[in-house]
Amino acid sequence: MANKHDIIIVGGGIMSASLAYHLLKDGFTGDIAIFEKDPQYEFSSTPRSEGGIRQTFSTEINIRMSQYSFHMYKKFEEEMAIDGEQALIDFKQHGYLYLLNDKTLPTYKEIMNIQRKLGVNAILMPPEEIKDYIPELNVADLAGAVFDPDAGNIDPYSVLQAYVRKAKRLGAKYIYEEVDCLLSEGDQITGIQLKSGEKHDAPIVVNACGAWSGELSQTIGIEIPVRPLRRQVFCIDLAKRFIKELPFTFDPTGIHFRSEGSKVIVGWGNDVPFGYDFHWERSYFEEEIWPLLAERSANFEQLKLERGWAGLYDYNYIDQNGIISGHPKMRGYYIATGFSGHGFQQAPAVGKGLSELIRLGKFETIDMSALSIERFEKNELVLEMAVF
Repeated sequence: MANKHDIIIVGGGIMSASLAYHLLKDGFTGDIAIFEKDPQYEFSSTPRSEGGIRQTFSTEINIRMSQYSFHMYKKFEEEMAIDGEQALIDFKQHGYLYLLNDKTLPTYKEIMNIQRKLGVNAILMPPEEIKDYIPELNVADLAGAVFDPDAGNIDPYSVLQAYVRKAKRLGAKYIYEEVDCLLSEGDQITGIQLKSGEKHDAPIVVNACGAWSGELSQTIGIEIPVRPLRRQVFCIDLAKRFIKELPFTFDPTGIHFRSEGSKVIVGWGNDVPFGYDFHWERSYFEEEIWPLLAERSANFEQLKLERGWAGLYDYNYIDQNGIISGHPKMRGYYIATGFSGHGFQQAPAVGKGLSELIRLGKFETIDMSALSIERFEKNELVLEMAVF
């Protein structure tokens, strides 16, 4: 019947597309329906992200997930080809550079020990090497830096569209309607109800609607620690440009910047109230961010702020890491959310892992059980030191 499915996925962003793709590629033959309220993805977090890809995390689970996703993205264009036409995603490996002061350098040295054991290619740079690499930077306050040469950026909208096209080709159905609430009977999930009042039934429902996932889960009385958190990004043009392309550079002040063609992209993960807020503030850049940029390099002293945008983190306010699991109190209810800014780069691994959990009842490729919803009740938090 039209309103009966084997799996319903709420949210049409990169997590759901990766999950649908992996389910169908890995042998699931049932009916998969993906519900997305924003058919143009105007406010979706995926295309509003910066598309960063890195392996330089501090916890084994995040490193292994990012390694899997990195290798997937390296072959993504061929993997997502349809009728011989490759899915172009513009993967630029210009590196990640973490600028460190006396306070943060010891921590990153410890993190590098973990990374090296897991095969991550991370390089420790003294201040003079930073200066050689980017001569225009002020390094007087720096004690060193860590450089991840394999990291870079991908066009997130191209990745999302490639996943969606491939999932549709494999048989996934996209329904562009807004979900009002989840439905359950006792301790069993039973489906969803749309804003229109129409109901769709399924014994398995996956909550993958990102910043909206916490609010949706409350409709069946289940709390998950995820709230919408705005992040602003700015595009600037410099009167005096850098000699070399800037890697994705993280400053001790909290700002980050990177080259994007002839422009520079700048962001700052400052604390703001939770909420569905998509406006960006020119005055915030001019008053708060610009002075910090100018301190880091004289090249930032004269610039033109060309545009900006804002997007939402699905912010896990307890330990800022993904939640990938079934729910112990609601059979058939699965969750993929809470990634707090590193969801895009881990989406291939998340889709693979959750596909295994749904089909087989266990993780096989990577053990993601440390990221279950139960960790909060057990106080077994995943404390990632390299989250930005």
